[in-house]
Amino acid sequence: MSVVHGGIQWLVEQDDWQHSVVFARGITPDELGLRMGGRGSVASPITGVEVWDMVLDLATADNHVVRVGAHDGWSFAVEYGPRDCTRRLAEISRSGVEVVHLHPSLDHPPAMFSHARDGVDVCSFGIGEECWRWGDQPDLLLPELVAAGVLHSDGQYARPDDESYRDRDRHTLALIETRFDLSLPRDVWENERLLALVIG
Repeated sequence: MSVVHGGIQWLVEQDDWQHSVVFARGITPDELGLRMGGRGSVASPITGVEVWDMVLDLATADNHVVRVGAHDGWSFAVEYGPRDCTRRLAEISRSGVEVVHLHPSLDHPPAMFSHARDGVDVCSFGIGEECWRWGDQPDLLLPELVAAGVLHSDGQYARPDDESYRDRDRHTLALIETRFDLSLPRDVWENERLLALVIG
């Protein structure tokens, strides 16, 4: 089953979903980049293809790059390189900001969903391991997970054991997309020229 390349469900169709994405509501893209640790932008906006030259030039595990922009009421940052902002989400969300983070977790599957708001880590879980949830409100999305047929009301899995991981993950991304009204078209992700910052 293929999906429209708006929303966020198209992420599961990528064989190379390698990049985390942070959505933030309540701050500008520039401020999002700064809260993520941005310490300098490149001379001009760049595409997703061009950013790889920048990442390779850095050639260090101490730095990575983010491209920041805005779409449908959310600022967003796509992260490139060996690190991600998982441990900084509460700080990024300070002063009333709402944050959603999707991380592919290539070295340690599954992909991860995290939500923070106003300086608090609200809810996190693995996409495909939704029965294990944590945060200040671990059951925040439990009604949606049950309604989508991902979990039973007792928190145990409801999806068939032989379901493909892409179909399984799409169900969870669909409910996250709907709950937070998230959209980041693939063309914007890959081809739009966006401000890039070095995160150190």
